[in-house]
Amino acid sequence: MKTAILGNGCFWCTEAVFKRLKGVVSVVPGFSGGTIKNPAYREVIAGRTGHAEVLKIVYDETIIDFKKLLTVFFETHDPTTLNRQGNDIGTQYRSAIFYQDENQKSIAETILNDFTNSGVFENPIVTEITKFVAFYEAENYHHDYFESHQHEPYCNLVINPKLKKFVAKFQDDLK
Repeated sequence: MKTAILGNGCFWCTEAVFKRLKGVVSVVPGFSGGTIKNPAYREVIAGRTGHAEVLKIVYDETIIDFKKLLTVFFETHDPTTLNRQGNDIGTQYRSAIFYQDENQKSIAETILNDFTNSGVFENPIVTEITKFVAFYEAENYHHDYFESHQHEPYCNLVINPKLKKFVAKFQDDLK
């Protein structure tokens, strides 16, 4: 099993996407990239910790590879908005790849360059590629957020459209 740590906006939205991929064993929302040990959600969303909302994705490399995870990552959020995803604003919502080793770093740089050169995005990509240091798991009420709150307005207005776009684009990769 391999691990990827990715930040692409609100982890409620992104957890729902990555959980649906074949080969993904687990998806855990949390925080990474900051200076405070064991931060609480309320501290992170206040922008006082330097952490980004991230996902810890454990995956079976014989079924899905890091390159595919990053393709899904880039195609399911806007990597061109600095410290923002939709109405979520702040460094905690930044686009970030926290690489585990030099191989992940190399793949991340290649994929970022491929997307930059493809012209898919109108604006420059601002995704940071940073060495992984620590992951802090979010409080339990953040886990499986979409599955537990599907009828709430945020889920209907933000997560459902993201999932529909994802399912249409990555149908062959779904569990």
